[in-house]
Amino acid sequence: MPKLKTHSGTKDRVRVSKNGKVRSGHPNMNHFLQKKRAGRKRDLSGLGTLAGKAAKTIKTQLGVK
Repeated sequence: MPKLKTHSGTKDRVRVSKNGKVRSGHPNMNHFLQKKRAGRKRDLSGLGTLAGKAAKTIKTQLGVK
């Protein structure tokens, strides 16, 4: 079988840590930041972890075991 290409959109938005965890940035942090209270912006900053079937699907799209 031919090799599968990685999904470019997933590659840009998600990364897999050394231990195999799927890390992704939170949505709603790109614009309209003046309307959001400071605590909400702090909560949304950083990376979140995905688990379960979503993580498995993303790993498949990235070609990671």
